Amino acid sequence: LWGDMPYKKAGDNLKLPAVLQSINASDIAFSIYDGDIKDGSSTCTDDIYADALSMFGSLAKPVVYVPGDNEWTDCHRLNNGGMDSLERLDHLRKVMFPSLNSLGKTTMALEHQGKLGAKFVENTRFSHGGITFVGINMPGSNNNMVMNAKECTNKSARKTAQCDAANAEYLDRDTANVAWLAESFAQAKTQNARGLVLVVQGDPGFDLPETEAFDESTLPGVSGYRHFMGKLAEQTSAFKGEVLFVHGDTHFFKLDKPLYDPARMLTNFTRLQTFGSPSLHWVKVSVDPTSASVFQVEPVIVRQAN
Repeated sequence: LWGDMPYKKAGDNLKLPAVLQSINASDIAFSIYDGDIKDGSSTCTDDIYADALSMFGSLAKPVVYVPGDNEWTDCHRLNNGGMDSLERLDHLRKVMFPSLNSLGKTTMALEHQGKLGAKFVENTRFSHGGITFVGINMPGSNNNMVMNAKECTNKSARKTAQCDAANAEYLDRDTANVAWLAESFAQAKTQNARGLVLVVQGDPGFDLPETEAFDESTLPGVSGYRHFMGKLAEQTSAFKGEVLFVHGDTHFFKLDKPLYDPARMLTNFTRLQTFGSPSLHWVKVSVDPTSASVFQVEPVIVRQAN
């Protein structure tokens, strides 16, 4: 599991070869990249998608790509070129999913929610070793939900109509994401899967402090995740296996059980937050369906040459 790299402005291009070499030298069956193929303050021009495809194409084993906010949601920002985010999403869907298979020198077949080049093609699913793996487009920047007029135009080239279109896109995709989630859990149950791994890019705000007098889940930065995360908690509660929820966006490794709260833990739900720029490392997950925990997680620290 890896993502949030390379950020050229952070000098990541010098570090990236060691990461790719480390992944290629490992015994993994495949990798999943949880979004952000560039930093959040550089332009969203076509070359950044081409560069990402070259990066993924250098890996020997299959790579499953999950979109992040920096390559579409945030492209409206002036320092991103003031581009149309929804046009960039359309472009991403066409170029980053060139076939029904994964990326990488060796590929594997994936199920897609949408048709090639169309809406929701980026939502993927596959089974491996008795585990169901699911990728969903739920990126940072509040899942593309615009909260108010000030947020709409702040450091942005957007007009009101574009923010209205963004919110319509959010509602449409959130509905599709919840449907893909439900279908994936149903498939996992049918196949008697011991676990389900769900990978998104956005940090849904687990680490907000709990305030008794105020519902922080309604804050602008995380409100775009509430509906989906509520459905995920419901599905997890009704699932006999283990659920590993993977996200990037926050750029440091974390493994915990954040739902629901210390007094009422959702015992079969584990959050894995992956590394990100400027800490270019990756996380290895081993699966043992015969063990109670199912997933064994190992952060892999990549040593850079002096």
